[in-house]
Amino acid sequence: MEETQRQKKIAGVIQKDIADILQRAAIDGGLKGTLISVSKVSVTSDLSIAKVYLSIFPHNNAEELLEGIKSNQPIIKHELARRTKNQLRRMPELLFFIDDSLEYIDGIEKSLRGEENPIENPDLLEKRKKS
Repeated sequence: MEETQRQKKIAGVIQKDIADILQRAAIDGGLKGTLISVSKVSVTSDLSIAKVYLSIFPHNNAEELLEGIKSNQPIIKHELARRTKNQLRRMPELLFFIDDSLEYIDGIEKSLRGEENPIENPDLLEKRKKS
């Protein structure tokens, strides 16, 4: 179903504010050199749930950071509600996910450049098999 203008507006507000909140938390938490960006926010039609897709660089500790973000979700939601109190009556529930589309695109580009050639390196075929 097509997103309404209201959903798009709320998603944009949430995306901007959560990106700022998470980046400040990363700097204050001593994670210098870690970049956390909000790649997409989608809000349900009843505005009760917001799915937040995060892109974390470097990717090697992304799962650990995502768990930390999920455990601090009430604090993040409270800070977001404080920032958007004049724009939203009710704060949607926040669900956080890792956006791995950049790694997926990078893998495709490597394959196209021939860096990961399964013919020259048969061990790569195991990674490509569907389970």
